[in-house]
Amino acid sequence: MSVHIKSADEIEKMRTAGRLAAEVLRMIAPHVVPGVTTGALDDICHDYITRVQDAIPAPLNYHGFPKSICTSVNHQVCHGIPGDKVLKNGDIVNIDITVLKDGYHGDTSKMFFVGEPSIIARRVTQISYECLCLGIEMVRPGVRLGDIGFAIQHHAESNGMSVVREYCGHGIGRNFHEEPQVLHYGTPGTGLALEPGMIFTIEPMVNAGKRHVKLMPDQWTVITKDRSLSAQWEHTILVTADGHEALTRLPDDPL
Repeated sequence: MSVHIKSADEIEKMRTAGRLAAEVLRMIAPHVVPGVTTGALDDICHDYITRVQDAIPAPLNYHGFPKSICTSVNHQVCHGIPGDKVLKNGDIVNIDITVLKDGYHGDTSKMFFVGEPSIIARRVTQISYECLCLGIEMVRPGVRLGDIGFAIQHHAESNGMSVVREYCGHGIGRNFHEEPQVLHYGTPGTGLALEPGMIFTIEPMVNAGKRHVKLMPDQWTVITKDRSLSAQWEHTILVTADGHEALTRLPDDPL
């Protein structure tokens, strides 16, 4: 496994890309309301990234992906393709943003409530957020990826949820996806030991039902097999000399 340790110059560029990605999520929040289509959200984000930020929406045409963002609604786990889907009261939606600026990527996602969510929707969203925070808080030199994966898995399962295993976090930099793979399940004391200068995403996908998933015929959208609700949050994380920095967290945002 070859993991690229970022230089100070690269880290600064990653900070910029991460900030821009976070700003897209902040910008789109007021638009996530009943009656809007996921395609309209994609259009708004595309225009903001290209015209206001003078950046590139990295998902567009990535291995053939047809849109600029991912919108995964209710039982969709990840990689949902924006389109004619109309959001309605009670829906939950993950919006996944990756911005490419000056050759470097910033990748983040968060959950949005559309109107008033159900109790189970609130719960799976909260547990997935707690899993993200738990994983991030563990990041520091010397910690192994297996420890982080185990902690995330244990928190989800101890709260009656499950963790998707087919999709994971990843290294990121000049490339959208780099080494290492960051699994959201694992065994303590195993896996890569973290070093300063590593940058990767943590992005646990937590299901209210069983962990098993299914790829839809569009070859992108992933859903829960039992059609239970799924929630995901994501940040791009830098390993620092004494801990970590969430590059996709704006200064006045919660983690």
